[in-house]
Amino acid sequence: MTRTRFMAVVGLIVAIVVILITTTSGFGLWRKDDGALTLYGNVDIRSVDLGFRVNGRIAEMPVEEGANVKAGQTLAILDTQPLTDKLAAAQAQVALAQADLTKRRNGNRPQDIAQAKAQLAQQHANLVKADAEYERRKALVATGAISRAQFDQTVAAWRAAQAQVTAASEALSLQQAGARKEDVEAAAAQLQNARALQDSAMTDLKDATLRAPSDGVILTRAREPGAIVQAGEMVFTLTINRPMRVRAYVAEPDLGRIAPGMKVLLTTDGNNKTYHGQIGYISPAAEFTPKSVETESLRTDLVYRLRIIVSDPDGGLRQGQPVTVQVDAHPKQDR
Repeated sequence: MTRTRFMAVVGLIVAIVVILITTTSGFGLWRKDDGALTLYGNVDIRSVDLGFRVNGRIAEMPVEEGANVKAGQTLAILDTQPLTDKLAAAQAQVALAQADLTKRRNGNRPQDIAQAKAQLAQQHANLVKADAEYERRKALVATGAISRAQFDQTVAAWRAAQAQVTAASEALSLQQAGARKEDVEAAAAQLQNARALQDSAMTDLKDATLRAPSDGVILTRAREPGAIVQAGEMVFTLTINRPMRVRAYVAEPDLGRIAPGMKVLLTTDGNNKTYHGQIGYISPAAEFTPKSVETESLRTDLVYRLRIIVSDPDGGLRQGQPVTVQVDAHPKQDR
């Protein structure tokens, strides 16, 4: 074989090897460095409809649409007069139930017991008198000095006196024993119920003030002062902008290139500022790419949703705004 032909064969072999390495990525022995990973998403839209938990007429609405509000800030107040009246009535019921329970627990007054003893003594005196009359007329009816009818009246009066003594004795026993255990328990239950109604009235009065549940911006002011609103009716819509989150999607082949905690850079159209963020969550389940997300892959490809927390948000980022996310495909590892 001549030198020329030998060199031609070697060149052909080298060309074939180069083509195979290029088309097969070195048969899996090496892979092309893809550089930074670019993802696309949107700033999360997070909002809540706010309303009163009680019915009433709106008296004050000190905030307007577009206002920045802090958690706990007053947004609206109802006319509290009906609720104040309800609370006063509940407090009166508590006082009444408390007095009844105290009376039953303390038992009867000494004066009531003394009165019952006096009644028993009087009935005993009446019985002594009836006994004497009975014995006297018993001897007279035997001799015929009085009629049987008169004696029968005497017997009836004597037995009535005995019954009155028994009744007075039982009345004294009740006065000394005081209220029954069941009556005390019933009075205690009535007091507990009255206090529950009072607490409910106090809660309703507190709910007459509508406060912001978190920091945010008033997106919608749906009602005006003077309007009658029902419980749960929407009065404001509040957008929650802190912490600011970006919802993005990563294609399944690139899933292994990201991990929770990775730092990312975010940019938006028409804004030269670069924002910083961190991947906080990656969905464990795949889904189809939403129509609102544009990637270089086909829309029918499966993707995984991830959440990015923006570290330095400002007024340049608005809810729903498209965002481009740059992820370092080869982050430096801490040693």
